[in-house]
Parts: sequence; C-alpha cells; structure tokens
Amino acid sequence: MRKIAGHSGARGAEATGHVDSGAPGGVSPGGPAGPGRGGPGPSGDRYKWVALSNTTLSMTMATIDASIVIIAMPAIFRGIHLDPLAPGNVSYLLWMIIGYLLVMAVAVVTLGRLGDIYGRVRIYNLGFIVFTLASIALSLDPLTGTSGAMWLIGWRFGQAFGGAMLMANSAAILTDAFPARQRGMALGINQIAGISGQFVGLLLGGLLAAWDWRAVFWVNVPIGVVGTIWSYRSLREIATTRRARIDWAGNVTFALGAGLVLVAITYGIQPYGGHSTGWMNPKVLGGLVIGTVLLVAFCVIETKIAEPMFRMGLFKIRAFAAGNAASLLGSIARGGLQFMLVIWLAGIWLPLHGYNFVVTPLWAGIYMLPLTTGFLIAGPVSGWLSDRYGPRIFATSGLLVATAAFIGLMLLPIDFPYWIFALLIFGNGIGSGLFASPNTSAIMSSVPASQRGSASGMRSTFQNAGMSLSIGIFFSLMITGLAASLPRTLSAGLHAQGVPLSVANHVSHLPPVSTVFAALLGYNPVQHLLAPSGVLATLPHRSVAILTGTQFFPHLISGPFHHGLVIVFSAAAIMSLTGALVSLLRGRQFYYDESAPAGAHGKAPVSPPLAETPLPNGTTPGHRPALLTSPSSDGRDQPAPSPER
Repeated sequence: MRKIAGHSGARGAEATGHVDSGAPGGVSPGGPAGPGRGGPGPSGDRYKWVALSNTTLSMTMATIDASIVIIAMPAIFRGIHLDPLAPGNVSYLLWMIIGYLLVMAVAVVTLGRLGDIYGRVRIYNLGFIVFTLASIALSLDPLTGTSGAMWLIGWRFGQAFGGAMLMANSAAILTDAFPARQRGMALGINQIAGISGQFVGLLLGGLLAAWDWRAVFWVNVPIGVVGTIWSYRSLREIATTRRARIDWAGNVTFALGAGLVLVAITYGIQPYGGHSTGWMNPKVLGGLVIGTVLLVAFCVIETKIAEPMFRMGLFKIRAFAAGNAASLLGSIARGGLQFMLVIWLAGIWLPLHGYNFVVTPLWAGIYMLPLTTGFLIAGPVSGWLSDRYGPRIFATSGLLVATAAFIGLMLLPIDFPYWIFALLIFGNGIGSGLFASPNTSAIMSSVPASQRGSASGMRSTFQNAGMSLSIGIFFSLMITGLAASLPRTLSAGLHAQGVPLSVANHVSHLPPVSTVFAALLGYNPVQHLLAPSGVLATLPHRSVAILTGTQFFPHLISGPFHHGLVIVFSAAAIMSLTGALVSLLRGRQFYYDESAPAGAHGKAPVSPPLAETPLPNGTTPGHRPALLTSPSSDGRDQPAPSPER
C-alpha cells in the first residue's frame, strides 16, 4: 500500500487506502497511537485479532440461531403441546423459521446507521446483551399451546434484533481495525463463520433437542455472557462518530416496506382457498404492492433530506452496487438450498436407506457436513488471495462453481450414490466460500469510513432478504410442482394398500405444504396424514406396516419431488450465473480514499460528511477522489484504471 504523505505531523501509520474520519492509520483522533488504540505496533496488531475473534464468535452465534430451530422444531412443539402441522398452525411453524431472518433483514440498515452515529462498538455490545436476554426468555417459556408459540415467536424477534445489532456492525468494526491488505482475509473468516453457522445450527439443533428442547436456547446464554464481557472489555471505537438527527421518515418507510414484502412472501408459501400456495391471496398481493411502493418512497426520501439513514449516492460507486447485487442473487440461489437438501435427505434418501423418520433430520444435518466443510476451507483462503490479486476473479469464479454444483444436483437421480452428492455439495460450499469473502471486502472497502455502518447494514439486508426471498421462491416452486402430480400419485398409492377411496382422495388433496414440512420435521408423513381419519386402526397389520414404513412414502413422493427439485435447482443455477455476470462487472479493486489535509498542531481534521449527491465518479465534494488500486507483484497496491471505464 502507498503511505499518505504531505500531511504535517501525520502519525506515520501505514494507510489502509482511506483515512477514518481524518484519522490516519485508523487511529482515533485526540491522541497518538498507543496501546489498544488500533495504531501501529504490537498493541494495534493485537487489537485487530481481538476484534476478529470476537466478531467471528458473534456472527457464528447469530447465524446458528437462524437454523438451529429447524431440526429442533418437533421437540419444541412437543414441549409446548402444539401440533405445528394441524390446520391453522402452519403459520406458527413458518414464523419460527422465517421470522428470525425477516427481522434481521429489516433492522440491520437502521442499526448500522445508528452505529455510524453513536458508535459501532456501542451498538454491537448492546446486541450481545439483547441477544443473550432474549435467549434466556426463550428457554423459560412458561406457556403451552398457541400462547406458548406466540411467546417463542415474540422472543425470537427480540433475539433476531440483537443478532441484527451484531451483524450490522461486525463488518464495519473489522474494516476499521484491519488495513486493506488484510481486510479480505479478516472479513472472509468472519463471513464464512457466519454462513457455516447456518449449517452447524442444523446439526446442533438435532443434538440438543434430543436432550431437551430448552437447551436449544440455553446454549446461547454462556456464549452470550462470555461474548458480552469480552466485547465490553476489549473492543473500542476506532472510527470517529458524528452525531446526526435520526432519519425517522427513512427508517419507517424502509422498515414497513421491507417488512410488508417479506411478510407477504412468508404467507405466499401457505395455502389459500383452493390453491396450494397463497400467491393469489389479496393480502399477499396487497402486501407486495404496498411494500414495494414504500421502498420506492424510501429511495426518494433518502435523496431529499440532509442526514439520511442511507446515502443512496453510494450506489453510484460501481464496486458497492455490483457487490450488493451479486450478494442478493447469490443469497437467493443459496438461501433455500439447506431446506431443499434437508427435505430430500430426511423425507426420501435416508428413509430409503433404512433410517427411521424420527432421526432423519439429525442425520440430514450430519450428511450435509461436506457443504459446511467447503465453506470453511474456501472462505479464508479466497479472502487472503483476494487481498493480493483483487476480489473480482475469486467472487465471480465462486458463483460459477456454485452454478456448476446446482446443475450437478439437478441431474442427480432421487436415490443417488452419496459420494457424488457429497462432492457436489462440497463444491457448492467451495463456490459460496470463494464468493463471500472477496465480495464483502470489496463492498466494505468501497465506501467512506463514516458510512461503513449503514453500508454494512445494507449489505446484510441484501443477504438476509435474499435468504427470505429464496425460501419463499423455492418452497413455492417445490409446492407448485408437487401439487401438479402428488394428489394423483398419493391417492393411488394409498388406495392400493386398502385405504378407502374417499379417505385417500381427501388426504391426497390436502395442501402439499403439510407433507413437505412433515418430512422436514421428522414426522412419519403417511401416519400424520392418516391419523385424523383413524383409518390405520381398521387396516391389516401388514398394510399398516407398509404404509408407515421407511419405503412407501419415499417411493410415492420421489417422482413429484424430483420434478420440483429440477425446477428449484434450475432457478438457483440461473440466479447464481446471473450473479457471476454482475460480479464480473464490478471493475478492479476499489478503495475509497477520503484523506484530508492536516490541521494545526499536526492533527488531521474530521472529514466533512458525505455530501447529498456524489459526483458521477462516486466521489463527493470535500473528499479526494476514490483511490483505485490493483496489487503489484510484491503485494503492494498500485494505481489502477477507473472501474467506470
């Protein structure tokens, strides 16, 4: 990296390609670099690794809880004495799974902006407290039935809000602490820990639920307490904060708009009237339309007020806009993958290989470990390489590798050789890991230091919204595919085993979402479908054994389910390929340089706030042009052509 020169009395720290609010080397104004201040020397080096380890712990904890309840859901609902698949109860099930992601997607931008105003570490530390207290409340649920479910859903929202505080500010804290030449590696470790946490949660949920469903929430408490004490004692503000008025209009329109869209997508999965999904429900359509209008209003409002929640002008920086667009497309492609794979393994492949339905969700998490392994291997490596050679080649290649893996999964037979399946999901993990680290580093390096909190929040919003969109889209595609052929297949199969035709026809026309969720949650699907009619008690023991065995349902559903899988993985491959093309257009490595002349007594003044309307090249009045760099052979950054060309 080049050093910033020509500043009278500058503190001589190695530049990171920018100056945090006028403090060279990332040193907080008001005094020379010293122990614990993030400046040069051993103390500064030690601080950045403390920041990395603490934020990695928090990201892992927050993302584990996004998926830990999926496998634990049967035990949780048994604990509160509620059947989640009974008519009218599916919404509780969906909100337990998707509500966490929805709150995170809506809250992270606001919480990131609050970090810019009041201090990123302050909001981050508060997130640890909120998350830990919500986890305690979840584990102490004193209610049963629907009241118990509402208690859990409400405190899951609180837990997600604490997680959003952590997620919105962790990337900004790391970007402040690490120089640009190490930023990809640091953010890579942080991001991959977060993404892999989603898959670790599947395994951990199964193991803890087998002991006690409350342990699923208790496990966060000691981690949260240790993380809270550690962060309060060790983390400190590096970047200068600047108090500003809260943009209430922007916050409200964004929260309502994003919330309505994501809630509408959640209810779009549920059946409505005679339809297998709810996309024809006027409330769903109204939510999508009104939510979209509010989001458009948010974009307009943010360009009109003096101190907006989010500077829309940042999207004029191509590295920022392309990185977020690629992140959204990659999240949509990847987000519903874990659900599809769990259903495939738990509902079909594992039973075909002799596993009882009760244990299939846990074993599905175990059999998906190659996916997590791929993430863990590729993320830090690609982050380190992107620091040296730039992010574009690795981010783009990662999405292309993921595309190839989706195509491979699409071509697999329903009863596959496991080694091929493991190789394909390992490749998908490698691809996602290759993409996540360089893309996050490129996004965070491309914005002014004063906007890193809100930029990190916007990045997390795209990622979490993509996950929620993916679940809604993938489930809808799967359920639509099942609805086209499952009723006929199910009715014929049941009737062949002695089930009266009237009962078989009734069961076959129940919403496919119940059948899909039964497989996802470890229920015996046929037993659950036939239980209300009492017909199993009237059939011969041989027929009952066949109907409730591990072979009947998988063979029955395999054809329709495979048809749905082809549709889902085709859509994922298209999204991933499109994301690769967008990533390719991001330009070369881009570091935002907002250094300012030093003031009296050798102190660099605080940089002026980002102007209302950035100039066409992505810079702003009062700031130096953004510094474009590409690594030379010795690892140091050299000026590179503008990405706008």
